[in-house]
Amino acid sequence: MSMATLIDEKPPGQWIESAIQQFCSDSPENSLANETGEKAWDTPLVGFSNGNDTHYQQFKEDIGSFFLTPIEIFRKAFPSVTAIPSHLTVISWILPQTQATRSDNRAQMVRTSERWARSRHFGEKFNVALRDHLCDLLLRHGIEAVAPSNAPFFERAVSEHYSLASNWSERHAAYVSGLGTFGLCDGLITKLGKAVRCGSVIAHMEVPPTERPYSNHHAYCLHFSKGRCDGCIKRCPVGAVTKAGHDKIKCENYLKAMSRHTREKFGFEAPACGFCQTGVPCEMRIPVAER
Repeated sequence: MSMATLIDEKPPGQWIESAIQQFCSDSPENSLANETGEKAWDTPLVGFSNGNDTHYQQFKEDIGSFFLTPIEIFRKAFPSVTAIPSHLTVISWILPQTQATRSDNRAQMVRTSERWARSRHFGEKFNVALRDHLCDLLLRHGIEAVAPSNAPFFERAVSEHYSLASNWSERHAAYVSGLGTFGLCDGLITKLGKAVRCGSVIAHMEVPPTERPYSNHHAYCLHFSKGRCDGCIKRCPVGAVTKAGHDKIKCENYLKAMSRHTREKFGFEAPACGFCQTGVPCEMRIPVAER
């Protein structure tokens, strides 16, 4: 579906970005659910990519046949709607951690901070709500939309090349949508740093893609671009990050242990860590651009 304008005669990309940012600003669900009622996330970044972008097919070939392209996801969600890949837009966003949450977790060495655990648990609940909110908003304006990570067919899988994986990746969608590149630990480095979470929605509308200001998927990482950073290696408490990359099995086992810890310590389960996202040069900025 092609639209020149939406509400208030704004171009669709601007309208969608405003809607996402307003929901983050106004929704009571954007909360750490602590005594002070702090927000879980700062103002989000928003980017767009076309459903026909060749990166999505490349991901399928590289990660595994189980990975779903935007058109495959859309057809699963709306089997009776005729659509072609180029008429779809992937709407991607970055939810940045607050300064207080980053500061708390930066000071930790073995177990995640309470604020970080709350952002992982209650903040991700908000991320789920944001996906649903945007889909509902678009559907009310006659635009079919689906949030892959919220869909009943979203599932985890095992990749021959990359171990643990899933049939859709929020970080990969953000990369294609011009929002950041990958670090050694697989975290996404954005212009607001790596202490973030990602979300996305696929919509049956055409929005001009966001320009990608990088030429490769490791462009913002000092380790790959300059060969001189091992910050996330030093920060990992279980050695899951080495010069060889990210050991997802070690990482997963540690996150399971953290779920038990947060249940005992804070009263809720959260597979929270965040050490490779805090106390590193890319915590809140793109270190390559600065240097």
